Amino acid sequence: MAMIEFVRNYSDHSTDRGYQFEFRCDHCSSGYMSSYKPSALGAAGSILEAASSIFGGFLGGARDSAYDIQRAIGGKAHDSALQEAVAEVKQKFSRCQRCGKWVCNEICWNARAQQCTGCTPKYEQEIISQRTHAQLRASQQQLEDKAATTDYVSGIDVRPDVQVEFNHGNAEIEGHDVRQLPASANPATAAAAAVCDACKAPLTGGKFCGECGAPVARACPSCGTSASPTAKFCNDCGTKL
Repeated sequence: MAMIEFVRNYSDHSTDRGYQFEFRCDHCSSGYMSSYKPSALGAAGSILEAASSIFGGFLGGARDSAYDIQRAIGGKAHDSALQEAVAEVKQKFSRCQRCGKWVCNEICWNARAQQCTGCTPKYEQEIISQRTHAQLRASQQQLEDKAATTDYVSGIDVRPDVQVEFNHGNAEIEGHDVRQLPASANPATAAAAAVCDACKAPLTGGKFCGECGAPVARACPSCGTSASPTAKFCNDCGTKL
């Protein structure tokens, strides 16, 4: 049999009834299926099989013999069918003289350059791709530049005894909704560090000092500013206490 020069990726879908092959592009792996070619002995086997169902087992042995004969001489018949399939499908492919790959004409062949698109991309497609990448890079740079000119921290108190609480529920506002809360606004921190203004005894919670009974100063729940025990509104933000 003559040497077959074609794609390295192909599948053999042949059966005992006939021959068919699928050839795939070396670049994108798109495939083309050759026409189905019935096998002469396969057709004879089908006739014997039909006759066997009518006349019983006498012809069954003949049917099996036809299949065995086909297997015995299938090499030459198979090679001939493969050559015919290559001749049929080969027109769908071109071979790149730069890399040696067989590629499909429809997608991976650059007819202008007479090379595959892996070696020489198609100009129009490459321009579109590069333009898209350039737009993405420019958009990212513009976002970074715009973000760099926006003040995100002017309203944040950086003192170590102040806690910062972010309002994550408002995603539509520009920047962040931030409130500064003193450490005493946290019950756990207040219980551990707050002391009575009158006797300096540690406070354990409640409206009055557990040591001397003096009223305990309160913190505004909105801005954290300290307020007197009798105040009804925060002196700093006006929140009702």
